[in-house]
Amino acid sequence: MGSGVEAIKASSNGLRGSVAEELAAPGAKGGLSEAAYTLLKFHGTYEQFDRDSATARKQAGEDKDWSFMVRVRMPAGRLTAAQWLALDDLAGRHADATLKLTTRQGVQFHTIRRGTLATAIAEVDRALLTTLAACGDVVRNVITSPAPIRDAIHARLEEEARRLSSALLPRTRAHHEIFLGEEPAAEEAPDPLYGPTYLPRKFKIALAHPGDNTPDLLANDLGFLAVAEGDRIAGWIVTLGGGMGMTHNKPATFPRLADAVALIGPDEVLEVARAAVRLSRDHGDRTDRKHARLKYVLAERGAEWARATLSADLGRDLGPPPPLPRLHLPELLGWQPQGDGRFWLGVPVPGGRVDGALRAALRAIVARFGADPIVTPQQDVLLSNLRAGDRAAAEALLAEAGVTPADRLTPLARWTLACTALPTCGQALAEGERVRGEVLAQVQAALDRHGVGDRRVSLRITGCPNGCARPYAGDIGVVGRAPGLYTLFVGGDFEGTRLSFPVADKVALERIGATLEPLVARWAALGAGEGFGAFCTRLGPDAARAALAGALAA
Repeated sequence: MGSGVEAIKASSNGLRGSVAEELAAPGAKGGLSEAAYTLLKFHGTYEQFDRDSATARKQAGEDKDWSFMVRVRMPAGRLTAAQWLALDDLAGRHADATLKLTTRQGVQFHTIRRGTLATAIAEVDRALLTTLAACGDVVRNVITSPAPIRDAIHARLEEEARRLSSALLPRTRAHHEIFLGEEPAAEEAPDPLYGPTYLPRKFKIALAHPGDNTPDLLANDLGFLAVAEGDRIAGWIVTLGGGMGMTHNKPATFPRLADAVALIGPDEVLEVARAAVRLSRDHGDRTDRKHARLKYVLAERGAEWARATLSADLGRDLGPPPPLPRLHLPELLGWQPQGDGRFWLGVPVPGGRVDGALRAALRAIVARFGADPIVTPQQDVLLSNLRAGDRAAAEALLAEAGVTPADRLTPLARWTLACTALPTCGQALAEGERVRGEVLAQVQAALDRHGVGDRRVSLRITGCPNGCARPYAGDIGVVGRAPGLYTLFVGGDFEGTRLSFPVADKVALERIGATLEPLVARWAALGAGEGFGAFCTRLGPDAARAALAGALAA
């Protein structure tokens, strides 16, 4: 028997359900029905409420402060100057005057009201973008290296990301009917790829090359790693079964890095992707949404089974993969040559929040110089296609906005991610983005005290164990456990090829740096030449936990 969500999808008439009627209900109060809430995800929006004010409003006999998060699907994180300006305008008129850059190279808007939701989504469409399939049990935004380097390899990565994004969109016309004014279809067949109930859970795809794993390829359900010969892509290593989400105290749920399952030719990406989606569709667990991700299928059946299943679907044998090459994370911030005589300027965006003076500065640079923005998986923005002569004016605008240049950030600040969490995310158990600065300061102080503050360490903070900021695939993960309390993970690697392990549970926010400091001290003394996560892994979970015992007792 399927879960309740499966029943909602099955009876939704191609993701229509009662969404249009509920959104249009005059004077409607309270939240949407469970069915409408579920189906709206597929259209790129979540209904949320302000959790900061919920208790006070309840005590006053008032309803929750309901609104919507709207997410834009933008393959490879690419936007034109005109599209950025359109989204900036939308943020000011319909949302909270913020563009929230996501770890999947997207843009989110928060606090959009029910009465303007359809208008906001239609405006995204008019900018030649869409919110369709930015959420829901479908292929989400397809990500890749954000670097706008003008060579054949980077061009191919972007091309494949765009091709996959378009080809794997749901074919229902429901989105166009509800939000874009299209006349209802007389009859519509089930989606040819997804079927009537779509996928068991979300499905994430990334493409990368060994020199740039900023998309965290192995944290995705499906990955394509470029195999280059000179300046061309000769093939792809296919990876399958990655995912970050888990549930505290539920050992049957766990984060997982993808397995390498096959080696394919240079022009087989789309057909293999479709086969991988069908594999997830047909073999994912529809009875338990906590066990529905593709990673559990791979964990239980293995990479060889997956390769055989894909081969049977495609009608030809896929070759086994070679060993994964070493992956790297390049520096993309600051001024960088594109290779065509122009430059990109990588602008750090703490927590991905573009608001206030930063928003105004970015708007001015984009409007004045025609820069085409690219959102990175690190929640930063790259302003591409700038000329050398634009440099002084662009830097002046950012300096006036108080933006810290990339070369003045510590490595830890440069490589810190944080999810949105409270007050809008309904899954959050603790703060995320709003404590980013505090957690960063604590850990940086610990590193500085032991003379390793200038070494590259990745820090990832989430308000819950679902792992939107990929906390289990970096050096340090800080995962919300309860209000003000966090589980600490270490032992992953900077390059995203090894999972971390928990070393401390229910650590108070103000004690995070002090709790980790004994491990930092050991790393400084004994870990010359290796990353923090690598040192913790060599030390081992038991010894790492023992090293923290004194700090935890305090």
